[in-house]
Amino acid sequence: MANTYSQVSIHCVFAVQGRENIITPAFRDRLHAYMSAILKGSGAYPLVVNGWSDHVHVFFELPMNVTIADLMRNLKAKSSKWVNDNRLVLGQFRWQEGYGAFSHSRSQRDEVIRYIMNQEKHHAGLTFREEYLRLLERFEVEYDEKYLFEFYD
Repeated sequence: MANTYSQVSIHCVFAVQGRENIITPAFRDRLHAYMSAILKGSGAYPLVVNGWSDHVHVFFELPMNVTIADLMRNLKAKSSKWVNDNRLVLGQFRWQEGYGAFSHSRSQRDEVIRYIMNQEKHHAGLTFREEYLRLLERFEVEYDEKYLFEFYD
């Protein structure tokens, strides 16, 4: 598209079905690298992919010809298939429905990347539920408790 430009940075977070702590250190880094490759293949520019044992954060530049919904659907489908095809967990691996999506300005990038890269340290004192609710409140997102992720704190 001639004369059409954008710079849209999106931070998405989503959780494992049943909130099981099954994203182990044995394959976590490979999963994150694979998810980064999926984002690239979809036309997005991944800035960071990281998470913890029961959820993942992805931060990327959104391409102009792809919606967040399509990108997340593709990312979650392909990454769960990869986990299952490689038999990295017992039973069937699935992501929960839905995700949180938050936009950030270019000036906030370094801060968001640091936040996502420090998930292990961050979750030593904070549950995923607390983290997710803080994000929703910080971004002033109206939500209904019955439509949030399944939390088992």
